[in-house]
Amino acid sequence: MPFCQSCGAQVEGRFCGSCGASVGSSDAPVPAASPGAPHGATAAGMTDNVASALCYVLGLLTGILFLVLEPYNRNKTIRFHAFQSIFLSVGLLIVFWGVLPALAVVTGGFIWFVAPLISLGSLVLWVFLIWKAYQNERFMIPVIGEMAQKQA
Repeated sequence: MPFCQSCGAQVEGRFCGSCGASVGSSDAPVPAASPGAPHGATAAGMTDNVASALCYVLGLLTGILFLVLEPYNRNKTIRFHAFQSIFLSVGLLIVFWGVLPALAVVTGGFIWFVAPLISLGSLVLWVFLIWKAYQNERFMIPVIGEMAQKQA
């Protein structure tokens, strides 16, 4: 029995009884979804929430990876999380390699007492973003999230 490409429900006839989507002609069956596949699973078998969470795991690297790999680069939610991960990683690199050393020179090294707090805050934000993405929630970091939204 064919399955709806939009929602994954079994279809009898030309229209899905669950979502109303057209499934084409009755002589061209819709490919069946794998049994037990969760809703929102992509062709590679990874759900959107897992792929979105993985965008943050290695920051810049996994963000770029999910923007390059098919079919993830066509999903707006995954693209948002990938761009937000990339922009956050670049921002943190600028802070830790540019701003903090420059402030250390200006303040005579006093800023290095604050640097561990910034690192801890970055770690907490990183874990929080992974968790929110896994929960299918779109948390937008104030400036970075808006830029990621435009790119996605």
